[in-house]
Amino acid sequence: MPIVEVKNLRKSYPDKIAVEDVSFHVERGEIFGILGTNGAGKTTTVECLQGLREPDSGSISVLGLDPRKDRDALHERLGAQLQESELPEKLKVSEALKLYASFYRDPADPEKLLDQLALTDKRDSYFKNLSGGQKQRLSIALALIGNPEIAVLDELTTGLDPHARRDAWKLIEGIRDSGVTVILVTHFMDEAQRLCDRIAVIEAGRVLALDTPAGLMHTAGETTLDDAFVTLTGRN
Repeated sequence: MPIVEVKNLRKSYPDKIAVEDVSFHVERGEIFGILGTNGAGKTTTVECLQGLREPDSGSISVLGLDPRKDRDALHERLGAQLQESELPEKLKVSEALKLYASFYRDPADPEKLLDQLALTDKRDSYFKNLSGGQKQRLSIALALIGNPEIAVLDELTTGLDPHARRDAWKLIEGIRDSGVTVILVTHFMDEAQRLCDRIAVIEAGRVLALDTPAGLMHTAGETTLDDAFVTLTGRN
């Protein structure tokens, strides 16, 4: 059985329809990519999946749970790094991890996460003094502190320099290798091609294609995912 199943999801706001008819499933142990440009409906989709927004229609099952009705139970099993992840400027790294650990019945060891994410030497640093890459590594640590079965990572590498992006990619692969299913929201084609086992291409709130990176390139008759995306969406 899929670990996540989304069927005919629709979500609108007063000024626009964000998600029109989105369906996909995620298998346990994969890195599943949700790929699209800004405003395509990616973040709204995963916010509905996490129970942060209520869909207008459609159905969502995550680990056999309804994200809205079973939100507390899902919170124990799903971790998320949100697109906008800011913390108080004078909160220390170690304090943030201990605070988030207190939200869970069976949290991970904060010290082990600090070591895993190369943040041990920053444990007493204030959030405001972290670099962009360090803030992203901390956001991953906070997403993993509850020992989740699924981690949702939304535009994780936006704003990072090329070296920090490559480091983040290795971390994402390490998360998957540890047994956590990853849902990766991104608009970077090279990132999706490198990391994802399967990809849902979303444009204007609809899934245009769903396949492996190689399958998407084959369908579009292109040699890179970037070119395949242009062909599939009609964007220049």
